[in-house]
Amino acid sequence: MRIADKFAELDKKKERALIAYVCAGDPSTEATKDIVHALVKGGADIIELGLPFSDPVADGPTIQAAATRALAAGMNPDLYFEMAASIKENVPLVCMTYYNLIYKRGTEKFARDCASSGITGIIVPDLPAEESDELHDACKRNGVDLIFLITPVTTESRMKNTLARTSGFVYIVSRLGVTGERVDVADSTKKILERIHTDVPKAVGFGISNKEQAAEVIKAGADAVIVGSAFVSIIASGKDVNEKIEKLASELKESCKE
Repeated sequence: MRIADKFAELDKKKERALIAYVCAGDPSTEATKDIVHALVKGGADIIELGLPFSDPVADGPTIQAAATRALAAGMNPDLYFEMAASIKENVPLVCMTYYNLIYKRGTEKFARDCASSGITGIIVPDLPAEESDELHDACKRNGVDLIFLITPVTTESRMKNTLARTSGFVYIVSRLGVTGERVDVADSTKKILERIHTDVPKAVGFGISNKEQAAEVIKAGADAVIVGSAFVSIIASGKDVNEKIEKLASELKESCKE
């Protein structure tokens, strides 16, 4: 399923999207497939499937630890695409990874592998829009959305350029720093949502971990909330993982309904 189709479907139901992150291969390939199923069963609309990298500069300690566990368990790009192709949930899959892995594989091959394995979007936190020509063109040729990030300190000129290149949705970083659970929603979240004028859905991530925060972000004007560390923490605990994942997804999804 394409990302645009999912947002159109949700719009008809007057709902906003829950985008859930999970690190592929943490704690194992088979476990990841079960976790994705639990997320979708709980109400996740889009799955952000992380391809682990050894130096994830945008991720906080929780997701860094997940990447370390996944790499130690043997996750690599070949296995990642094989696993993605085996996921049969009726939701869009989005690859979140770093440019080193894409460059090493080759931009055309990476985009083609995404398309053939059912991945319809790519998020690359360390790739600025200004330097994305090669990957942008490869994604366009293969029908894959390339999703860029906008932060509270993105200038107006850079924002304009980024919005012109992003498709699927724009990833709005709610606060400065790295990913991780927070106790509140930053004021910068509301301010940046007010600054962004685009027809592309606005998805807010970094620091959202409970239904109250999700509801606050939706009320501020977001079309989607992105939650990662809260789910990864459950996975790291190793206790009743699928049940807890489904429960948290269900709670968060309720905040996405009008």
